[in-house]
Amino acid sequence: MGCHGWNSGEQRWRLTALLGVGAAVLALVVTLLTTLPGNGGSTAGTSPDGDKVHGTPATPPGDIGPDVGWGFTHTQFSADEGSASAVERVQKRLGEQPLPQIQHIMGWGASNPEPVEGRYDFEEMDRRVDFVRATGGTPVITLCCAPDWMKGGEAGADNTNWSQASLETAPEPEHFADYAALAATVAKRYPDVRHFIVWNEFKGFWNDAEARWDYEGYTELYNLVHAALKKVDEDIMVGGPYLVMDSLDPRQRQDASTSLKGPWGAMDQRILDAFDYWNENKAGADFVVVDGSSYTRDDEMLPDEFAATDKFTAVSEWVRERSDGLPLWWAEYYVEPADGDDNRHGWSENRRAAVQASGLMAMARGGATSGFYWNPEEKSGKCPGCLWTPTDTRDGGEALPMYELLARFNEEFPPGTRYETVSVAADDKPNVRVLADDKAVLVVNTLDRGISADIDGERFDMGAYEVKWLKR
Repeated sequence: MGCHGWNSGEQRWRLTALLGVGAAVLALVVTLLTTLPGNGGSTAGTSPDGDKVHGTPATPPGDIGPDVGWGFTHTQFSADEGSASAVERVQKRLGEQPLPQIQHIMGWGASNPEPVEGRYDFEEMDRRVDFVRATGGTPVITLCCAPDWMKGGEAGADNTNWSQASLETAPEPEHFADYAALAATVAKRYPDVRHFIVWNEFKGFWNDAEARWDYEGYTELYNLVHAALKKVDEDIMVGGPYLVMDSLDPRQRQDASTSLKGPWGAMDQRILDAFDYWNENKAGADFVVVDGSSYTRDDEMLPDEFAATDKFTAVSEWVRERSDGLPLWWAEYYVEPADGDDNRHGWSENRRAAVQASGLMAMARGGATSGFYWNPEEKSGKCPGCLWTPTDTRDGGEALPMYELLARFNEEFPPGTRYETVSVAADDKPNVRVLADDKAVLVVNTLDRGISADIDGERFDMGAYEVKWLKR
């Protein structure tokens, strides 16, 4: 997570000069000045003006709605920092083909937003929002995670616990209202952000006693946040529940759904139950959010990595049937199992792009209108699966294959696209995946060898795992 502390050395030097007192007295004064009564935590580097509008907000388009298209999520490292020329290179490219972009309020590049109750630190969040504004992208904020004092931890600017276990802890029920107030503060600070996702993957909402998701607790938090955001501005659009749509080996009986299943596996029924509870008890929603992988919980790609992406179609259709026509977003989607360090470096870029394209196509076929690639950006060095090369050097920020795929997909298949069926030669059907509208055709070779394919009345050669665009 990196260090999120604040260097107050200059302030201490000024206090010494001003007060002319000894070191012991100075330490006492600083402690008193940077600690709020009753909270017991340092407020160094924080401000009480969290809801003050930051920077120069962009003017949202007049026709903005709940559908935002296909984009990416900023993670711990992104192009808001690094060599000026590399940052500018990414900004320019994104400016030419703006993409919707997600940023979390805590973690994944953002510091603790409220280390002490009523005291805020949005420095890193401000920088990320400024980056999205500079690229002309649609900003989306995920309201996760929670300051330590809301989840049983210690308050204070220097006390944030950045361990995974802490980050994935939900606010305690007595602090749900405090979290909703924080959400409202964020909305006031960035008035140009019109889309908010409530929480991330039900983190911390597991009922150990009943071995199921605590969907009652999440829904209570969601409803409070929804009300708080709508009070700030009725035009703010809110979505959830951001459940991980886990699937199991179809031979597994325990917890396996008997109704939502396919060659790709069987859905975990506990996930479906959680979705149904939220869907029936939510205060309202402008869009529905899920995430998940094409492979099973045991990292099995059934029956293979391409056919496994059919899960995205099946799940999308299932969610759409239950959500009264609300737009469907995939906040995260994965097609390549991770290693023990959660890295996905095992595939070639060609194979990765081909299977990712298949996943995007599958979501679109199921009725999804928005999806976000979890950008695994590295601070330096090689960057498998990243959208651009790391920006630590002046020659960084160059587009990589995944960026080219995502940007083109968003351009050709925006929300509202009407998909059409195109002709595919019978011999080619097992080897290709195809998605088309009236202007473009996306074709993916699913084989690790070259083929000759006849698509939409045109015959052409394709390399191993090639992703090819045709104009109609």
